[in-house]
Amino acid sequence: MALMPKRVKHRKSQRGRIKGKATRGNTVAYGDWGLQSLEPGHISAQTIEACRIAATQYVRGEGKVYIRIFPQKSVTARPLETRMGKGKGEPDHWVAVVKEGTVMFELAGVGQEAARECLARVAYKLPVRVRLVGRRPTI
Repeated sequence: MALMPKRVKHRKSQRGRIKGKATRGNTVAYGDWGLQSLEPGHISAQTIEACRIAATQYVRGEGKVYIRIFPQKSVTARPLETRMGKGKGEPDHWVAVVKEGTVMFELAGVGQEAARECLARVAYKLPVRVRLVGRRPTI
């Protein structure tokens, strides 16, 4: 499953800096348990797909897995052994920009221990530190 946008306004994007904490997407909204990032970073589409496979294989139809991030930023690369100059490289892969506090994956329909084990498998594949968070009670 190739995670990339169908259309983009600009093929090549600048890298930029990831500043601040997430103000949106920082609470568990769809499931009962979530995986929240503790540091900023870029998560590639291949990593997101590997995490999705690991979570769905563990859940085995008992619960539901929600993916809250999408790779919409292109990362360019120059071919190997190419001299300097000649402009910016072609888009190589796609990444999701994750701020500190972003909930990336959610689980519904499983208990706390099963969610802890499942999300630990997912966290092992991620390049950022994460923690398990539960749904906050509504008042």
